[in-house]
Amino acid sequence: MADELSQAALDYHRYPMPGKLEVTPTKNMVNQRDLALAYSPGVAAASLAIAENPACAADYTTRGNLVAVISNGTAVLGLGSIGALASKPVMEGKAVLFKKFAGVNAFDIEVDTLDVDRFVDAVSLLEPTFGGINLEDIKAPECFEVEKRLKAKMKIPVFHDDQHGTAICVAAAIRNGLKVAGKNLDEVKLVCSGAGAAAIACLNLLVQMGLKKGNITVNDRFGIIYKGRVDEMNPYNSAYAIETEARTLDDVMDGVDVFLGLSAPRVLKQDHVKRMAPNPLILALANPEPEIRPELVHEVRSDAIMATGRSDYPNQVNNVLCFPFLFRGALDVGATEINEAMKIAVVEAIGDLAMREASDTVVAAYGGKAFSFGREYLIPKPFDPRLMTIIPPRVAKAAMETGVATRPIEDFDAYQRQLETFVFRTGMTMKPVFELAKGNPQRIVFAEGESQRVINAVQILVDDGICKPILLGDPVSIQQNIDNYGLRLKVGENIEVIDPRNNPEYQKHKAAYYELMCRKGITPSYSKRVIATRNTALAAIMVRSSDADAMICGVEGNFISHLRYVRDLIGARAGLVDVAAVTMLILKRGTYFLTDTHVGVNPTAAQIADNTALAAELVSGFGMEPKAALLSHSNFGSRQNEHSEKMRQALQILRDKYPDLLAEGEMHADAALSQEIRDRLFKNSAFTGEANLLVCPSLNAANIAYNMTKMLADGLPVGPMLVGTNYPAHILTESTTVRGIVNMAAFASLDAMNRRR
Repeated sequence: MADELSQAALDYHRYPMPGKLEVTPTKNMVNQRDLALAYSPGVAAASLAIAENPACAADYTTRGNLVAVISNGTAVLGLGSIGALASKPVMEGKAVLFKKFAGVNAFDIEVDTLDVDRFVDAVSLLEPTFGGINLEDIKAPECFEVEKRLKAKMKIPVFHDDQHGTAICVAAAIRNGLKVAGKNLDEVKLVCSGAGAAAIACLNLLVQMGLKKGNITVNDRFGIIYKGRVDEMNPYNSAYAIETEARTLDDVMDGVDVFLGLSAPRVLKQDHVKRMAPNPLILALANPEPEIRPELVHEVRSDAIMATGRSDYPNQVNNVLCFPFLFRGALDVGATEINEAMKIAVVEAIGDLAMREASDTVVAAYGGKAFSFGREYLIPKPFDPRLMTIIPPRVAKAAMETGVATRPIEDFDAYQRQLETFVFRTGMTMKPVFELAKGNPQRIVFAEGESQRVINAVQILVDDGICKPILLGDPVSIQQNIDNYGLRLKVGENIEVIDPRNNPEYQKHKAAYYELMCRKGITPSYSKRVIATRNTALAAIMVRSSDADAMICGVEGNFISHLRYVRDLIGARAGLVDVAAVTMLILKRGTYFLTDTHVGVNPTAAQIADNTALAAELVSGFGMEPKAALLSHSNFGSRQNEHSEKMRQALQILRDKYPDLLAEGEMHADAALSQEIRDRLFKNSAFTGEANLLVCPSLNAANIAYNMTKMLADGLPVGPMLVGTNYPAHILTESTTVRGIVNMAAFASLDAMNRRR
């Protein structure tokens, strides 16, 4: 698995072009005048304005939204001191997280020196370029000195995420964990395993928040940090040296309220846990293997409250909860530093968010699962969309209150709306779907089980625990394909294979098929042939018979032939004429849904209205408020013909049957995607901003729009997703990639869970 993951990671970084970042212009440059404005002679106006007033740099350049991710490669992830150049993929990755989560532009800069003086000089000289500095993967104790000196020299935020990002998330988890335990921070006894940069920063912040220094004991690989110890001591860990005869972790675990682990695997034992105080809070944050596994803790303490750094256990403590949103708020007010008040503001924001009732948006984004504050939900999920709307305003206010904001925000309501518009333009829409699928893997039957793309996708699905795959096909062919690609799939262990020609449930499935089709001219003998030779039919019957939770087909063969079986055997919900297809397109601009891209050739106004309502339900399932635009060649009555009239009628039906749905039309696509254009034509639109659900008048229009946008805008498609079906069934297309199959398997799992719920 490690070898394959390594190769997949190398391919990911290399193709279709090397690296994870590119520079994209924010302005059009299509004619001579654009060139004259962007460069000489027009650019002189911007330069002169900045020379006269340096604060204008935030108005005329990207500096106000630009962070440098800087490292010398001396403490990279779990790799150690691998050097500046080798750290570049990690720094690029951090830059991508800034952009994806909070819209912050970031450049990675790798500084090839171990000398603190040279490093500080190099970074400080970059101040005119950046609005903030994120230090990353610099070893202790040098990291403390580097940050301290840079903060003194520079008038922009300098933040070492390994220290303070970890500290903020840990402090939020401890704050809320103690609330659950019924304890106060200023009264608890804490033992910390580890004395590196992150550990010391955690302790410093907790002390700032009220933890008594005398209640802290620190243990590292040399044992307890006590006064008089010589080995591995520096001014930063010496601050936590205590008068004690204890020398090992085993000596200090009696009556401990909080164990904070930022050290090494398996250092905390079950005996230590037994000796802790009632309702102990244990943060075992070593990755990938924690100081102790939660299941070992719960074997000996039913009252223990656990957090780890892993995503496969409750209460994951992850820096991504913090740093993108902290910098977002700091940059937006032109902060000159990130101070303690701003850090504590983030701690409180994260902690408060976990205690708030989950909004409809968050519940929908996580597939209907309502999170409730308690032992298994101390801090928010890393992909909670509210992080973007809650943390930056609190950071901005703290910066303003402490006098470090150079561009104070005057209208916080407008700022809040600006943050909200960003939330679902990040391309992270699928992440909660995968998280939920992993939490409750469903049985997904793949009709084209011999397809190499399906088999490659299934390897990913098995590795990530997204579903329980069932492959239909010849077992010999499937095994050959597994062997040819060196995959690790094991028939009967991590995948199930059913040979339609030698199906142990053949009689049951044949009978079920005949019962459904006997009044449509299908004979018993024909039923035998279909169930033995038509994999899509067999998959559909398996779903109907509860032998699978959902089905995926269409990777081979034309869409319409698969659709015929789905219509006959899965069927449309009561009251619907037919099923419909919705395709999600994840673009750099945002996430959009198109309907009907694959099924209805020329739907009636009533069908368009029903399809829009079904698609809106699906959009809501991704945590987005649906805003439906009924597209046409006509703009709000500008053309009078049967095609424009159909969309007007569909809108009226929608308003009569689904009055709460935000829908507008008929309109051009540019009016749907631009409020400015729409306002020029029609002031009374039912929704503000841009539409996220684009409803086309025919299959011809929808399919052309989908394929054109996918190719021209380098979109990532998810789907087509069938809506209006009686059971979870989805038909892909022959052009679907391995990644597309994986995405659809995750969605099919969520679809199955939602229907069961």
